[in-house]
Amino acid sequence: MAKITRKPVPRKAIVPKKKAKPVATKPKAPAKKSLKAAKPWTPAEIHEVFSRFRKANPEPKGELEHINPFTLLVAVVLSAQATDAGVNKATRALFEVADTPQKMLDLGEERLRDYIKTIGLYRTKARNVIALSKKLLSEFGGEVPRTRAEIESLPGAGRKTANVVLNMAFGEHTMAVDTHVFRVGNRTGLAPGKTPLEVELGLEKVIPAEFMLHAHHWLILHGRYTCLARKPRCEVCLINDLCRWPEKTV
Repeated sequence: MAKITRKPVPRKAIVPKKKAKPVATKPKAPAKKSLKAAKPWTPAEIHEVFSRFRKANPEPKGELEHINPFTLLVAVVLSAQATDAGVNKATRALFEVADTPQKMLDLGEERLRDYIKTIGLYRTKARNVIALSKKLLSEFGGEVPRTRAEIESLPGAGRKTANVVLNMAFGEHTMAVDTHVFRVGNRTGLAPGKTPLEVELGLEKVIPAEFMLHAHHWLILHGRYTCLARKPRCEVCLINDLCRWPEKTV
C-alpha cells in the first residue's frame, strides 16, 4: 500500500496589528468670562457714569457735518458702512450746491454720484438720496418729517437714521445704536443685547432722562476713542472702575 504524503498547508503570515495612533485632542480653550455673572449696574452707578461723561464733555456734538435737517438726513444715509470723516470729505462740496430736496433733484443722480464716489456703495446711495428727496417734496412739503415711522419710510433710511435725525435735528431723547454704542452697551454690561434694538431699548430703560439728549453721543465717542474694538484703552477710561467687562486691564 502506497504511503500517502500530504502537502503541508502554508500558514498565513501573521502580521502584527498596527497600534492605533492616539487621536490628538486640542486643548480646550479656557471658557470666556461671561457678563451674566457680573453684578448688575445700580441706578447710582449709571448716574455716576453719565455724570462723568457730562463733566468731561458737557455739549457733545455728532461728527457728521450738516447745515440743516435735510443735509443731516442725507449725511446719515451716506454714512452707512462708511466713516464720518469720509462722508464729511464728500459732502462739504455737495452741500454747497444741494442743501434742500429740490436742489438735490436739480443736481441729478449722475452728478450726485460724482460728489460721493469716494464713499462705499455710492451708486446705491445716490439713487436713495434722489428718491428720498422726491418723496420729501411729494409727501412732506419738502421738510424732513418728525416721526420715526415717517423717516423710516424714506429710501435708504432705517431706525438708526431716524434716531439720529430725531435726536440731532429735533432734540428727541432717542438712542441711535451704531457699532460703537452696540459694543459699549455689551462690553460694559450697561445694556447687553444680541441686536442693536435690544441694546437701544436696554439703554433707554436704564439711562436717566436728564442725560438722554446727549447719551448716544457720549457712548459713540467713548466707543470710537476709548473703548476700542480690538484694544480698549482701559488705562484712560473715565469709567474703568465701574465697568463690568471681566477682561479690562485695570
